[in-house]
Amino acid sequence: MVDLRSDTVTRPTPAMREAMAYAEVGDDVFGDDPTVLRLEARAAEMFGHEAALFAPSGTMANQIALQLHVPAGGELLAGGDAHVVTYELGAAAALGGISTRTWPSAGAELDVEQIAAMIRPLGYPSVPTRAIAVEQTHNLGGGTVVPLSVLRDLRGLSDRTGVGLHCDGARIWHAAVADGVSLADYGSLFDTLSVCLSKGLGAPVGSLIIGSRDKMTQARVIRKRLGGGMRQVGILAAAGLHALEHHIDRLADDHARARRLAEALAPHGVVDPAAVRTNIVLLDLSKSTLDAPALTALAAEQGVLISPMLPSIARVITHLDIDDAGLDRTIDVLSGLLRSA
Repeated sequence: MVDLRSDTVTRPTPAMREAMAYAEVGDDVFGDDPTVLRLEARAAEMFGHEAALFAPSGTMANQIALQLHVPAGGELLAGGDAHVVTYELGAAAALGGISTRTWPSAGAELDVEQIAAMIRPLGYPSVPTRAIAVEQTHNLGGGTVVPLSVLRDLRGLSDRTGVGLHCDGARIWHAAVADGVSLADYGSLFDTLSVCLSKGLGAPVGSLIIGSRDKMTQARVIRKRLGGGMRQVGILAAAGLHALEHHIDRLADDHARARRLAEALAPHGVVDPAAVRTNIVLLDLSKSTLDAPALTALAAEQGVLISPMLPSIARVITHLDIDDAGLDRTIDVLSGLLRSA
């Protein structure tokens, strides 16, 4: 079985399992798990911030960050197909009392002037805009990367208006590798970031919220309130540390395989290889006789797993556990299905 549904399906490498097995642990609710502390310090250093906080999931990390910026009754601006809007089950509203307003989303293409025009200042009767969230890389945009110049313009907007700026950076590692931008450069542009250790980097569990020391002190309280306080979590933090040290540079291999897949499927009219920047390949089946669920089901029958994201959009993601042989098998299966459609 070749599993390309997501880069979250990876299994820990033998070296990562060894690091987990011998991890030094404490009690993270008391703040004394030494491996967690090392992971948090390392992540904060990489992004040029003061502090970080380990969380069990990307959704929790995002929601903690949003609550740091937006009090109940305040407003968040984000793209219409952003993860914090589309895939977190209304958590901003349900858990944080946050009102969300979106701009028409085109993946990583952001119009800073359009976002500026949406900002509502403090004062009755409008709901005040308290934060902007952007996604790097953009999942439903096909792993596309928001250019550094655009993010700098967005930072300027945030400074002028006093509106907080959060990055859902679940796959920001891919953006850094694809564009050659340092993580510290990205970190300097955001008040808070969430980064994922189990998407692309191969850790089994975990994300981090990154920001100022004061914000992370508040974040720890929110995490406990959401049920995210864990005990001997250094076993998981050890996997994250291993991933940060060993699995970032190799993401270039995933990008190369994604481009090779796109080039192989391009003759079927379902993907533009030039649009594939990182490890996500979106297959546009709008002109095919197969829709995304049908292609997914037929591919699974031949041992290749992909994801139907929308009725006419299927997603394929390369990752740590996909080698050249697995990619060749995927190309053969998908090409055969698309050719016969």
